[in-house]
Amino acid sequence: MESNNIKIAIIEDDETIRNGYEFLINNTTGYYVVGTYSSVEDAVKDIANTSAEVILLDIELPGINGVEALPKFKKLLPDAYILILTVYESENMIFEALSNGASGYLTKNTPAAKIVEAINEVMNGGGPMSVNIARMVIRSFQRNQESPLSKRETQILQLVGEGKSRGQIANELFIDLETVKSHIRNTYQKLEVNSKAEAIKIAKQNRLI
Repeated sequence: MESNNIKIAIIEDDETIRNGYEFLINNTTGYYVVGTYSSVEDAVKDIANTSAEVILLDIELPGINGVEALPKFKKLLPDAYILILTVYESENMIFEALSNGASGYLTKNTPAAKIVEAINEVMNGGGPMSVNIARMVIRSFQRNQESPLSKRETQILQLVGEGKSRGQIANELFIDLETVKSHIRNTYQKLEVNSKAEAIKIAKQNRLI
């Protein structure tokens, strides 16, 4: 490993994906993988010793998930940039990750070359995002700021509009099913509607989602 190579750590529980990232990075000039881990718990024991400059972090991991782990890694390696690389595209997950210290957010269908570009971009002060993620961020700023809905109600209604079931929403937001149902009931009351279709229609007309 040359001393001027960008040092990268990978935290991903799927061995095939993890090995694929490692192979890609180690076979690209100027980049080198200094550590790979299948869980947050494994990573926190060792990652500070790697002096990693960029961390590729999955969200759905056994034990502590990637979003919850962000503050831990920022404490262990304060100068490292953390790129989320995940299948999750919910607004809640995106903004929570960015708020917790992520420097970029990519989906796992991102082409290999774009992942390498994102590593370089973040090292140069950028905030790389997949196109669909960037659209979500922009859309959130275009919403009606006078919305009667709470942040959580908005998140849930957005996921309902994407066709997610209540069970899927509960899993994605790490809340229980009854909480999802309660938020949906409150949303219907606030919007004065009685069905999912009506709620989505009113919300879109008024730029609530």
